[in-house]
Amino acid sequence: MEWMIPGTVLKIPRQDAERIEDVLGSMFLGGGMVLSQVSAVTGLEPHTVQNWVKRGFLSNPVRKRYTLRQFCRILNINALKSVLPMERICGMLTYINGTLNDESDDMIDDSVLYCMFVKLAARIRELYKEEDREAILEQTMAAYAEPFPGAGERVKAVLRVMLTAYLGARMRQEAEKQLSELK
Repeated sequence: MEWMIPGTVLKIPRQDAERIEDVLGSMFLGGGMVLSQVSAVTGLEPHTVQNWVKRGFLSNPVRKRYTLRQFCRILNINALKSVLPMERICGMLTYINGTLNDESDDMIDDSVLYCMFVKLAARIRELYKEEDREAILEQTMAAYAEPFPGAGERVKAVLRVMLTAYLGARMRQEAEKQLSELK
């Protein structure tokens, strides 16, 4: 069954979410993505991405190329922006990664956070019950190496918010679909 990768316009078989690092890595074999490529994969207008850079939500691209880490920050924001206000998304990312346009103070690489999120989101059917969600979250966090004590709990809290927002967005889409069928 085809599934839309969160924050993108790309569809993959749901079971391929476990290999999301490979899927994303193949996009960066050329050494980064230019703005038009980022726009094509995310469905965002180029000026939106440029505005996010200007507002300090992510660091400037180097030689007009976005790194995997920057791209994943864009995907994280894009996946959540239909449900959460931008200030709240940025506040949440700041909670785990300090200054958003400075990668040196990050608690977790945005690509690692995004890949964890995708793997969790792919298991959407298992996430509706809170106790199942917590067990799956624990499994996903098992490989995370804390850079300092307490970092894991912060990352887990952010992933919990991301999942809840993702579930909310999915429910909203389903409600919109049902409403359109009423006509």
